[in-house]
This record gives sequence, C-alpha cells and structure tokens, in this order.
Amino acid sequence: MFIISNKEMIVAAAEAGVLGTMPSLNARPKERLKEDLEWIRARTDKPFGINLTIGLTPPERLEYDFALCMEYKVPVLITSYGNPTPLVQAAKPNGTIVFHDVINLKHAKKAEAAGVDAIIGVAAGAGGHAGKLSPYALYPYLRKHLSIPVIAAGCISGGEQVAASFALGAELAYMGTRFIAAEECAADPAYKSAVVEAGPEDIVYTDKVSGTHANFIAKTIPDGIVKGIHGGEAKQWKDIWSAGHGVATIDSVKSIEQIIEDIVREYHDTVAGLAR
Repeated sequence: MFIISNKEMIVAAAEAGVLGTMPSLNARPKERLKEDLEWIRARTDKPFGINLTIGLTPPERLEYDFALCMEYKVPVLITSYGNPTPLVQAAKPNGTIVFHDVINLKHAKKAEAAGVDAIIGVAAGAGGHAGKLSPYALYPYLRKHLSIPVIAAGCISGGEQVAASFALGAELAYMGTRFIAAEECAADPAYKSAVVEAGPEDIVYTDKVSGTHANFIAKTIPDGIVKGIHGGEAKQWKDIWSAGHGVATIDSVKSIEQIIEDIVREYHDTVAGLAR
C-alpha cells in the first residue's frame, strides 16, 4: 500500500502467520530501505515481501532497491507496471520468489513467459490501481489459461471472500484495504476512520487522480482535483485516499494479529457452513 504500509506491518504480519509486504518506494529517502530491511531481519525470521513498481520507479532507484532486496535475501518480490523479466532472471539464483500484478490475461501471459512464480489477478473493486473484470470471471479465467498459480486480489477483506477466492481457482488471497484499518498501519487516523465508515458505494473508480484508473474514497476527491481536504493543494494518495470495495465488511480498527485471527475464523466458519 503506497505510502502507508511499513516495516512494522511487515513484522506483525509475518509473526501472525501471513506474508506482509510494502512498496520499496515507501522508504524515503532511498537509504531508508536498507534501514528498514535490517530492522525487519532483526525482528523476524518469517517470510516477507517487497513490492517493486517497475514502470513508476526511476531506473536508478529501481536498480538500487532491487540490489538491496537481493543483498538482504528478501523472500518474495511483487512486481507491477512493467516487464519483470530482468528482475526474475536476477532473482531466481538468489532463491527469491516473484509474483506479478496483472488486470487481464494478456499481461498475465507475458508475465508467465517472463518466468514469474505466480500471477496476482487484480480484479474490479480492488483498492488503488485496479482492473475492470469481476473476480467471478477473472480468477477462473486466469486459472484456465495459465500453468502457474493465481493469487486473488480485489474486494477481499474477510474469511468469506478468501474461501470464495479459493473456490474460484485462486491459491492465495492478497489483501490491502482491510489492513488500512490496522493499528500498525501508518495511515492517518482519519483515513482509517474513513475506511471503517465507508460502504462500497462510497468508492469511485477514476483516472483523474493519477492518470491511471484507480479506486478512491469519493469524499476525499476534491472537485476538479484542485483543492485537497486539508484546504491546500490535494496530494495524490496522501490527501486523496485509496480504498477498495472491501470496505463493505470493515467495521473497526484492530491490530494485525486480531485481523488475521478474525479472517482465519471466518474462513473456517464459511467452509464448514458450505458443507451443510
């Protein structure tokens, strides 16, 4: 999650039994990334990941961030917005797993050919940059046409959606919006409250914020994208807050450990209910 995910979230997620990640660009200045990786390595021996946004990262910064990930043997890289082939080829000898974000089959096939280990299918309703395809169509569609695992992303904020994603052919579930409302998240408290209070009809899909279609909380988007909610010029992602349709089932701010406990319980309850 751009700007708001952090090293504290990564460690809390790892210790609670899931894979936590953050964009490398969240470390600013770039030297901060080395400090963050050292901090994470000192506090957990569990797997974690770093997101590399290929097309949105200056080449020299991308090279720097990737080299650090290799130095610290980051277990998982999540790539997006570009061709992951060079990164995959360099990461594989290091034992690093690479997942790649896509919104359609065309890009998924290219990523598969590049040698990624799994595809993250970003469906309609996902927070941030999202596709237009319903998860009901996207996950089984990708599964049918790919030979590598599919990871579900978009509108997943509880155990029910995790179970549904697995039923549709996904092998993992990738969640973002649910963890905005986490105690460890670096989001502004008002941002967390907005996620808790919002319903899916309060989310708008627009390209007027970043130039690429993405989902945002409608009330934080100023008229004409001129004035921000704090009275000055609106800053992308900082003042104009991103979230997905998964806000539908988020009703409180909790610790990451508590959130994961809830998701696991909901998942098992859902699966048990289907058996009946």
